[in-house]
Amino acid sequence: MTPGTAGTVDAVLLPGFVGTTLPEWVAERLRGGLAGVCLYGQNVESLAQLASLVRQIREARPDALIAIDEEGGDVTRLHYVDGSPYPGAALLGRIDDVELTALVGRAVANDLAFVGVDLNLAPVADVNSDPRNPVIGVRSFGADPALAARHVAAFTRAHEEAGVATSVKHFPGHGDTAADSHLALPVVDVPLEVLRDRDLPPFRAAIESGARTVMTSHILLPQIDPSGPATFSARILGELLRGELRFDGVIVSDALDMAGAAEFPNAAGDVGIPAAAARALEAGCDLLCLGTGGSAEQLDAITEAVLAGVSSTRLADASARVAQLVASLRAEPAQPQSWGIASARLIAGFEIAEGATPAPDAALVVVETVANIAVGDAPWGPAAAGMAVRTIASGGSLPPDLAADAPIVLIAKDVHRHPEVAALAALVRETRPGSLIVDMGWPSGPVDVATYGGSRGVGLALVEWLRSRGWQG
Repeated sequence: MTPGTAGTVDAVLLPGFVGTTLPEWVAERLRGGLAGVCLYGQNVESLAQLASLVRQIREARPDALIAIDEEGGDVTRLHYVDGSPYPGAALLGRIDDVELTALVGRAVANDLAFVGVDLNLAPVADVNSDPRNPVIGVRSFGADPALAARHVAAFTRAHEEAGVATSVKHFPGHGDTAADSHLALPVVDVPLEVLRDRDLPPFRAAIESGARTVMTSHILLPQIDPSGPATFSARILGELLRGELRFDGVIVSDALDMAGAAEFPNAAGDVGIPAAAARALEAGCDLLCLGTGGSAEQLDAITEAVLAGVSSTRLADASARVAQLVASLRAEPAQPQSWGIASARLIAGFEIAEGATPAPDAALVVVETVANIAVGDAPWGPAAAGMAVRTIASGGSLPPDLAADAPIVLIAKDVHRHPEVAALAALVRETRPGSLIVDMGWPSGPVDVATYGGSRGVGLALVEWLRSRGWQG
């Protein structure tokens, strides 16, 4: 590898790494021109530790991009240890108060600025048109394009005005999928007219509201470009995003270690992150998010693939766009805002069945299903809010110390997307009078209470609602 070539490609790379301190291989690449890093839950154990990690990154490269997924709600990295205090997008969409959404967007940006993060891979602009969606769900502001557009705009504008760049995602829309692109390649088989009417309005609104970056999706749209996922599609990124939506900022790839990208072969049959990086860059991505793991050897392999498969003109254009983004950052440090919104505001967005009332002595039983990779293992619900709960695994039995007819509040996410949880909910209804079924995900069947999110803040609001109905836990 000739001197300087690694730095040329590194200027458009955003790797992740393992650990809560900066590895030397990352520091060395930052000193040599690496664009920056993307931080994940595994990199965060406290805000103080995160601030220290950011200082280490800045010491290696003062103008490094530091990106993170802090959507508020269920997907959180700053609060990966204790759960987010904020309501997520779906509940904000239910409440439908754009001032409240803007308040959350501003608060999240201030939290990020406080620790020194300058690029937030949020908000989610996907219109959740398929209730079976396993990866978007409550991360979306809703199933109505106009509603989603106005809330994406409010969050984006407030966040950008607070000085932290946004990356609206996942272009051109990941809402109409029943597969998770972390694990497979979802297919959205609709014509361009449907995309324009249903999926593009929130992205257009975010761009008009000042979003400095847009993140791609690893989904296949065969009626628009059957050659590969949107991340690899010059037609989707060029004609649609650059042309029709007139976006002139930085296009960020979704993580290239996801199956929807890394396992899709190129013309030579090659798969893996290096091949995906070259395809994404040539198609029009400017900044390549590589995923949670990384190594110097991986970056070397990516450099070789990019130099062999990407034109120098395209690489220079991407580097220039990233440099322009970097020059626009460096927000003034901010202090986290006090989240002073009363739980009653959040409860107003709950969907509550008529007459739903818990028994005063009902036990809280939480069903843990496998969380999608975007959410990870962040605490959620009443447990994150500090309540004593009984936790069972999906498909497991109720705690044996509960009497056979003892009332419970059964709490789960996406109840009817998990048949075993739906079956347990039906059994509880039949055999335990005074019980309630609570869905803290995106509901698609009958439940007593749907909170449209499971963050710590929403968990606290749920507890307050239970107590307002006579529950004495």
